[in-house]
Amino acid sequence: MSGHSKWATTKHKKAAIDAKRGKLFARLIKNIEVAARTGGGDPAGNPTLDDAIQKAKKASVPANNIERAVKRGSGEEAGGADYETVMYEGYAPGGVAVLVECLTDNRNRAASDVRVAFTRNGGSLADPGSVSYLFNRRGVVVVPKTDGLSEDDVLAAVLDAGAEEVSDLGESFEILSEATDVTEVRKAVQEAGLDYDSAEAQFVPSMEVEVDVEGAKKVFRLLDALEDADDVQNVYSNVNAPDEVMAAATED
Repeated sequence: MSGHSKWATTKHKKAAIDAKRGKLFARLIKNIEVAARTGGGDPAGNPTLDDAIQKAKKASVPANNIERAVKRGSGEEAGGADYETVMYEGYAPGGVAVLVECLTDNRNRAASDVRVAFTRNGGSLADPGSVSYLFNRRGVVVVPKTDGLSEDDVLAAVLDAGAEEVSDLGESFEILSEATDVTEVRKAVQEAGLDYDSAEAQFVPSMEVEVDVEGAKKVFRLLDALEDADDVQNVYSNVNAPDEVMAAATED
């Protein structure tokens, strides 16, 4: 099982904590605003907005918050910010590659926060293109395990929707597809009567860097610091920690 997958699973468990702080809600609301501004406020004719709304609903964002975000993004209601996506690349301790995806209305603030997170946690920013080539944009859908649900069952449900691979993560199954097929895969999962933890396009590493417990702690400290920055939407890395290392590095 890949380090990417295990770290992603750990992030899903942390999402509940983020939600309590309002951090996750704020990120999801930003996504909705940007999607509505870019493609209009009708989810039926704007797949990106539909996905953003589905993700927000999955995280229990209140319906009126979602509706207001759509209106701000589409211009029906005042108060929407002019967000732009900015990508930063860098290295965590041990040579682990890191991609940081920001959605911000203040590029200088975003750059400063990302730089501080790297420098204070033993990492370093890198030139554009020096890290991103190690990642591919993929569709990733995570389905929780239930009694009697097998890897073959999941694959059969999503194969015709464009799924390319199903992996057993221990407590869940991870479905990989082309980034453009993630919506169809998510719909196939729902039509099969299966629940899902997340469905989104992500940057998945093509090669990984294995770390020991101390190395993992240093990497995760940096990733957590980046996640805490207000303008950061997503953080991706190619860290690979064996199961026992992951357990030791992430225990409270």
